[in-house]
Amino acid sequence: MLPPGSTIGIVGGGQLGRMSAMAAARLGYRAHILTNEADGPAAQVAAAVTIGDYDDPLALRAFAAAVDVITFEFENVSAAGLDLLAGLKPVHPSPAILGISQDRIAEKTFLNGAGVPTATWALVEDAASLDAAIATIGLPAILKTARLGYDGRGQARVATVEAAREAFASLDPKPLVLEGFVDFACEVSVVVARGADGTVVCFDTVENQHVHGILDITLAPARIPEEIAERAQALGRQVAEALGLIGLLAVEMFVDRDGSLRVNEIAPRPHNSGHWTIDACPASQFEMHIRAVAGLPLPPATRHSDAVMKNLIGPDDIARWPEILAIPGLIPHHYGKTDARIGRKMGHVTRLFPRGALPGAFGIADALGPLGVAALSA
Repeated sequence: MLPPGSTIGIVGGGQLGRMSAMAAARLGYRAHILTNEADGPAAQVAAAVTIGDYDDPLALRAFAAAVDVITFEFENVSAAGLDLLAGLKPVHPSPAILGISQDRIAEKTFLNGAGVPTATWALVEDAASLDAAIATIGLPAILKTARLGYDGRGQARVATVEAAREAFASLDPKPLVLEGFVDFACEVSVVVARGADGTVVCFDTVENQHVHGILDITLAPARIPEEIAERAQALGRQVAEALGLIGLLAVEMFVDRDGSLRVNEIAPRPHNSGHWTIDACPASQFEMHIRAVAGLPLPPATRHSDAVMKNLIGPDDIARWPEILAIPGLIPHHYGKTDARIGRKMGHVTRLFPRGALPGAFGIADALGPLGVAALSA
């Protein structure tokens, strides 16, 4: 166990690093951020900051010398840089796990090898392999970059061969992945923590609603049969065990209309769909993350309330901040970002309800006040 007063190094300076640093402080730790952004969300609340590129050996060595253990807050960091850090200080989750999550080909190959169901998929390297993948999988389908895609970027839904060829020409970097289209009933996710001693805890299965490929609303718990929710948690644990995870893992899944589950993506770090845990659980996903990284015991991942989490995305949502602050019962979280670009996550709000009292769409919309219009589409 890392003693109080130790320093946890966090690679990445965004909002996930910010909330991880705040959780570390509650547990008696200092957070030291490695970031290429001087006044980013995490730097604003950390005890120390190293400014440098994620693949700069000088910055990496200086950072490692100042910390006791290292973790990361997003996937698009240098795997080679993380390997260098792992030779200097413990890194959790491991660079190998990051490498799997950074590449859809490696990710899907790993998941299928571990007996975890996914959508049907095929590697697409050139025009010939694209035609072969379409012949095998059929259309419509989703063409995705293997690396660097997030929040709906780096992918295109294709319904014709011509559209697939146009998307192949426009999407970079290559190779790509063609995924069979899943006519799903809903999207769910689970957040799993696994400690160095092998203890695994799993938060409740939640339901996610996206707008333009970006998570908009998370409902906790998911509005699905308990048996499906339990199977989703079991899949999350299965993936964490197969990876040999130390740290936190989010597992995103599709629920087919027949009730079957298919894993879409994994993320070995705190996740947007777990933000509700800050206010609805005794120990949030960020506390679990820090506990696992620091070698502390993992408490049960229990929920004392039902919750709705709504992202504040771009200039329009964050412009409502004064209104949000005036609504009783709405719990605000501002990320400290000054540049409110379209599609950028600026903060989130949470609304709690007694267990078992999560309302329907109109009740959710009413509870979110000026932010509730999107909930009506649920």
